[in-house]
Amino acid sequence: MLFLQLTRVVPRKGIELSIELVRWLQSHPFTLHASRFTLVITHHAGDEGLDHLHQLQAQAAAAGVDLRYVADRVAPRRSMRPDGVKIYSLWDVYSHADFVTYPSLYEGFGNALIEAVYFRKPVLVNRYPVYVADIGPLGFDFVEIDGTITDEAVAEVQQMLADPERRWAAVEKNFRLGEQHFSYEVLKERLQELLASF
Repeated sequence: MLFLQLTRVVPRKGIELSIELVRWLQSHPFTLHASRFTLVITHHAGDEGLDHLHQLQAQAAAAGVDLRYVADRVAPRRSMRPDGVKIYSLWDVYSHADFVTYPSLYEGFGNALIEAVYFRKPVLVNRYPVYVADIGPLGFDFVEIDGTITDEAVAEVQQMLADPERRWAAVEKNFRLGEQHFSYEVLKERLQELLASF
């Protein structure tokens, strides 16, 4: 089972919570009986140094979580390095994901969260302030946490993974809400209204 953490590696992204979620899932068997769980981080570390990445790698190793840092293999578009190594797009990564983790402690908005909605992926989201104010009230069907992984959150994730009908209902509802509130068509209308007001 592939869990995606589609953020840069900086402390405010709450990646520790994603590691904790995968640890709980591995240690609490459920009906899907996945033989292996992998947490994939797609974006770069280094904005604030590499210490945080090393701390996360140590946490994952201690917890028995298969953590893959693949930022050097993911880019906005597919390509190939001069040495022949393939570079994959975010589209490729999303298409293989079983679940997206978005446990940010704070965000300006949450573009990766909207991308997960577009790609129809189930999501665990931490209730960061902008989410609470602007996204959560719209009625999205995410697994929500408040800064910690709980038994209830793990059970919700397990249900999403084990029950295709439940998962499909959630991602379809989220996609429709995304179209209604965050699509390019909505942006175009709002920009036209704004420009017309001048």
